[in-house]
Formats: sequence, structure tokens, C-alpha cells
Amino acid sequence: MMVTPVQLACGLAADLLLGDPRWLPHPIVGVGNLAAWMERVWRRGSLPLRAAGMGAWCGVLAVTCGAVWASIRLLPEPFVQIYWIYSLLAVRSLDDHAMAVVRPLRDGNLLAARDAVGRIVGRDVDGLDERGVTRAMVETVAENLSDGVIAPLFWLALGGPVAMAAYKAINTMDSMFGHKNERYLEFGWCAARMDDLANLVPARLTAILIWLVAAVWPGMSFFSSVRITRRDAHRQPSPNSGYPEAAAAGALGVQLGGVSFYRGVRSEKAYLGDDLRPLDWRTYGGMRVLLYGSALLFTGVVLWL
Repeated sequence: MMVTPVQLACGLAADLLLGDPRWLPHPIVGVGNLAAWMERVWRRGSLPLRAAGMGAWCGVLAVTCGAVWASIRLLPEPFVQIYWIYSLLAVRSLDDHAMAVVRPLRDGNLLAARDAVGRIVGRDVDGLDERGVTRAMVETVAENLSDGVIAPLFWLALGGPVAMAAYKAINTMDSMFGHKNERYLEFGWCAARMDDLANLVPARLTAILIWLVAAVWPGMSFFSSVRITRRDAHRQPSPNSGYPEAAAAGALGVQLGGVSFYRGVRSEKAYLGDDLRPLDWRTYGGMRVLLYGSALLFTGVVLWL
């Protein structure tokens, strides 16, 4: 079930060239629909919510892994492996979503920028100024550099497309069930804990990759990226998301974190980085370098291994 270097290179190239066209059904949408169905099924029983959530989690993971395994066994090689790599990576789509925010910011259209960033973040966006919109976008790209790029490649290297798909299912279930509210605090306990575990190594690996890109790219600071990561990454509520965000903040010389609102509820997170440079649409030029540089660097490492 492992892939060849050629298959990995072709899958990444397809992602960079094509992104996620709307006309092509995306497997993660199917995973999301499966998770929603599993939730309805497991909530109908009399099990405690935590046990029901564990049952739903296991069911989604089993069906996802089984479908990918069966496709590789039954469909023609090497195209099916290339398809799974292409569809489960998110380099180009992450850049496309970020650029949809950058363009209106560059043109001075704050309302359109708020609408665009609202499609990729969970926080309230109505009251955000340019700095707030940019902060939301950069934080999301930094976090999803780990979740959508480095972590899938990491699990692909360990266990092929089946492990890659398993990770994406785990990450999708966390985004659906891992909320700290009355509905999901118990039901989503398993999904949240397993996502933390699955991202434990990739998040820290992403920070290291950002350090390396910052070390060679003009205008970025390797030493600041390392220092800010060591100082600030552990201050976030998540055990993982602070690492790529802090590394990016240090490399770019900007300050992330602070106050956000989610459905009107104030959420205050520790600051990441030092406020050395303006946080505006120009910041994404550097974040874009970190995105593509880290993705290509880690792909090179996987190919070499």
C-alpha cells in the first residue's frame, strides 16, 4: 500500500496545478457526510455520549480506510494512488482561499475580504478590521500548513494512502465533533483527543520546516522563528496549533493571537510573536513562501527517504 516517488511527485504536481475544482467531488466531503450519518446513528442508542462518540469515530475511520484500501486493490495502478495523494493534499486550495482574502484587502474592499475569510475560519468576522482579517487568514494558513499539507504527507510516508486517508478522516471528525460546547463536549471527546495525537509530531515538524525556509529566504529570520516557537507555542489551548503559528509569526516578524469572538462569545488566546512589522495583506507574501517552501521541502525529504 506504499507509494513510489513518481506517484508522490505526480500527486503533488496535480495538487499544485489543479487545486480543488468545484466540479470534481471531493472525498473529504464524503467523509463529512459519513461522519454526520454516523453521529445520527450512534446518538439514537442508550450509550453514554462519550461511548457513542467513540463508536461513531471508529465507524468513520473503518469505512474510510476500507474504501481507500479496496480502491487500491481493485482499481488500476498507479493512477488510483496518485488520485488519493492529489485529493488529500491541500497546498493549492489553501493558497487559493488565502488569495481570495488578499485580493480584496489589496483593493481596499474590507467587506469582501471579511466575507472571504469567513469561509475559512470559524470566528466572527463582521467587526474585523484589515489587521483582524489578515491575522485570521495567516493563522488559518499556518495551522492548515500542518493539518492540510505536512501531516497528510507524514502519514503517507508512514503508511501509504490508507494512513493518509485515515489522518484526514481523523482531522475531519475533529472539525465536526471536537467542539467544547454542550452538544459535543462528551460526544466529541474521542475525536478531539485522537486528532491531538495524530498531529503531535506533524505540528512540531511543520515548525521545523518553517525554521528551515526562514533560514534561506531573504527578509525572514530563522533565529526569531525558533525563539518565538520555543517561547510562545505552548501557550495556546491546543497542544499542536501553536507550533506552526508561532514559527510563522517569528519568521515573518508579526504578532498573531489575541482576542477573537465565536458566535458572540469572547475568546482570548495568548499572543504569538512580536509586533515588529505591520500585519496587512502584504504579510501573506511571506506566508505564501512558508507554505510552498515547507511543502516542497518536506516532499523532498519523503522522496529521499
